[in-house]
Amino acid sequence: MKYSATQEEENKEIANRYKDLLKGTYQTLSEDDKKLIRKAFEVAVEAHSKQRRKSGEPYIFHPIAVAKIVAYEIGLGATSIAAALLHDVVEDTHYTVEDMEQLFGETVARIVSGLTKISRLKQDQDYSIQAENFRKMLLTLHDDVRVILIKIADRLHNMQTMDAMPPHKQVKIASETLYIYAPLAHRLGLYNIKTELEDLGLKYTEPEVYNDIFLKIKESKEEQQKYIDLFNSKIREALDNEGFSYQIKGRFKSIFSIRRKMRKQNVTFDEVYDKFAIRIIYKPTSGDEKFDAWKIYSIVTDFYKPNPSRLRDWISQPKSTGYEALHITVVGPEAKWVEVQVRSERMDEIAEKGYAAHFKYKQGNIGENGLEGWLNKLKETLENNTLNAVDFVEDFKLNLYAKEIYVFTPKGDLKSLPKGASALDFAFAIHTDVGLKCRGAKVNGKLVPLSYELKSGDQVDILTSANNKPNTRWLDFVMTARARTKIKSALKADEKKIAEEGKAILVRKLRHLKINYDEKIAHEIASYFNLQTSFDLFYRIGNGAIDNSQLKEFVNQRSSPIMTFLKNPFKRNTTISNNEEVTNKYDALVFGQEEEKLEYTLSVCCNPIPGDAVFGFVTINDGIKVHKNNCPNAISLQSNFAYRIIKAKWIDSTKQEYSAILKISGVDNKGIVNNITRIISSNMDVFINSINISGNAGIFEGKISLTVKNKNQLAKLIDSIKKVEGVQKVQRVNSL
Repeated sequence: MKYSATQEEENKEIANRYKDLLKGTYQTLSEDDKKLIRKAFEVAVEAHSKQRRKSGEPYIFHPIAVAKIVAYEIGLGATSIAAALLHDVVEDTHYTVEDMEQLFGETVARIVSGLTKISRLKQDQDYSIQAENFRKMLLTLHDDVRVILIKIADRLHNMQTMDAMPPHKQVKIASETLYIYAPLAHRLGLYNIKTELEDLGLKYTEPEVYNDIFLKIKESKEEQQKYIDLFNSKIREALDNEGFSYQIKGRFKSIFSIRRKMRKQNVTFDEVYDKFAIRIIYKPTSGDEKFDAWKIYSIVTDFYKPNPSRLRDWISQPKSTGYEALHITVVGPEAKWVEVQVRSERMDEIAEKGYAAHFKYKQGNIGENGLEGWLNKLKETLENNTLNAVDFVEDFKLNLYAKEIYVFTPKGDLKSLPKGASALDFAFAIHTDVGLKCRGAKVNGKLVPLSYELKSGDQVDILTSANNKPNTRWLDFVMTARARTKIKSALKADEKKIAEEGKAILVRKLRHLKINYDEKIAHEIASYFNLQTSFDLFYRIGNGAIDNSQLKEFVNQRSSPIMTFLKNPFKRNTTISNNEEVTNKYDALVFGQEEEKLEYTLSVCCNPIPGDAVFGFVTINDGIKVHKNNCPNAISLQSNFAYRIIKAKWIDSTKQEYSAILKISGVDNKGIVNNITRIISSNMDVFINSINISGNAGIFEGKISLTVKNKNQLAKLIDSIKKVEGVQKVQRVNSL
């Protein structure tokens, strides 16, 4: 039937559905809860005002229905209800995750963001690929399982209202539901939702089978009810005599489970012997639920003979889903097998609503603030593949992916990276050019350093600049082989380019000093500066580590050849071609994340030499002692005195980058900050880390943190800044 309603009728219906959502919520809502839900409802109504569902209904009917499932069926609180109302807002409207955070706080925004990421997985993929992506997705979201719970509620309502969709879409969505969402609902203890998802999945994947079983159940319902009444009549009297307060319910097995039994046992509908179950739900009378359950078991088995091999005691040892019950299969009237489930009221609510009810009974009231323990329990369930529960989505084991993380591109594509990967690793995973030109990253909308360690579920947006290029520090915080190889390759290419420029500079400088360039003179200069190859020399001249004044010193002492020999008696005397790579020349040891130069002594127990992998150990009386990583004492020191270990490494100072802090003061002229930053930015390979300049009564003072290649480069930069009109003083300081 085609949907038709006036605007007034629609508005009235929306208001009624909202009231219905509030009046039957599983928890007692506080005033703040109601305000939060009201605000979420109003934003959702406004955001979806122009949208319609395939059926023609207003789109807002869907978020309200999802919120109702979240509240009634799963038993979550106000934060989750609000997030359910908003679950499609970021995906389908002009609102952003940042808007959600501003309006509703970080938790709601995080849940909505997680739901948006699921929606953005490529929808045109084959369902099995989509399922594979979703399985990985679970790992990205289990730090807030509410995302998954709301997604299950969303899927349930979509399945309930799928009639208006074209058949090929129905089959795709139903297949995905059976493959992912139903087993997931089972794993999370949502028995009712799992059953409904399975039945609806079968309805669209095998409509003829579904309709056949549905009609047969309908036809036999009256007959089955008579049988249930006959079965119950015998045990009611005994339960009454024992003073039990109870309900007895007869429940048909789901269409899906009957179909599964028919296939598994290769039998017809009539041959499935336990198509229904009897459920006895009791109020404990003795103060001991377990004792009462076994007492009821005794009463049932007094009348009906049990099958001992079909006894299931999930009271002594609850299922991993939190499910507790006693299941007995007995021979009833007419020699028919009947399954009897014995549960207390508490156990029944847990069976219907999963962990939400479980937590409610343990803590008195679940509440959003008290949700953490429950979420942790769910997290364990998702992570633990040894639990005796239905194998999660066939033979999939979540911990297979424990050493991997899954992150998203801004378009919603899923990328797999090793655990511990940085934002820079992600940039190289996208494309080599993106990695090489990377200058920053946004993770979940917030700017982070390139060294930021990514977590599963992060959405990463890489910022690039055409002028940016790699530096040696990048190698300290990338862990993927791809990123390391590409960075090293780019650094070598950059070194060659700098070396070529350096060679041209050297030839020009020597000409000014009336010396003709040849390979012999290049090697002589390299020896003078304690370098092993002419390439080393060209590179250091190119990057400014060796300047004009140092070359003049070389020329001045050149008149005494014996001096060169005495200074470097053991240098090789072979000429090295300028195509060789720069050799490792370790001339400094630096400490900590900031790579500072500190006073130290080399320990005698392992005698480290330049180039060894080392660490620093802060002693009580002798300052920093440096040990090799494989020193015999290393394990003892690192395990017993971890707080006194300091990171250390050997470096070639001419190839290293340094942090330097400049203190600047002067007269506050118009545009002075702009002029200073322009000079810094125009210097290649100089980067601004932070800047803090303030003015007061016509004067200014501030500090700028920079990354520079070497002292010569810094000295030239300081000279340039001093020439800016208004700058009176520039000095290097030790701290911000």
